[in-house]
Amino acid sequence: MNIPNKITISRIFLIPIFIVLLVVPFNWDTYSIGEYDLPLSHLIAGILFLLASLTDWVDGYYARKYNLVTNLGKFLDPLADKLLVSAALICLVELGLASAWLVIIIISREFAVTGLRLVAAGEGIVLAASQMGKLKTTLQIGAAGFLLLHHFPFSYIGLPIGTIFLYAATLVTVISGVDYFKKNWHVMRDSK
Repeated sequence: MNIPNKITISRIFLIPIFIVLLVVPFNWDTYSIGEYDLPLSHLIAGILFLLASLTDWVDGYYARKYNLVTNLGKFLDPLADKLLVSAALICLVELGLASAWLVIIIISREFAVTGLRLVAAGEGIVLAASQMGKLKTTLQIGAAGFLLLHHFPFSYIGLPIGTIFLYAATLVTVISGVDYFKKNWHVMRDSK
């Protein structure tokens, strides 16, 4: 297993730690940031989430630079992104920081695309992420990151930037999902 794939797997292993920081009711300090209170555990979880998200860029850059792109990496990298973002969004719904209907749309699209990828894999085809899919992931990470940090630093001016990003992410998620299925429908049509 090469280094980019190890980095991707490490991102997956960070998810349970991140979840525990968000959902276990630690009695740590809370910081006032603008109109919002930010529990220390959410701050740590937000930083961990952003670091894990940064490894997505690192492993991709490293794989391309040193010609270490593999089919395993093409499969694991988007899976790790989906797991990380889905965990964050579900926890944010649990905490009352994100609207459930937006998260359901996002996660439904992720399941649908993963299903298409599994059908393709069964046919020996690996479907890589598209540019619109990368934009979708970036918006989802931005939404989750700002929501985890209670809209910091925009909370000082009362701008719910995380919520704005979540709506934008949902819109791009739907558009990219439709685009992905249109471009790869032959996989479903031709599957045995």
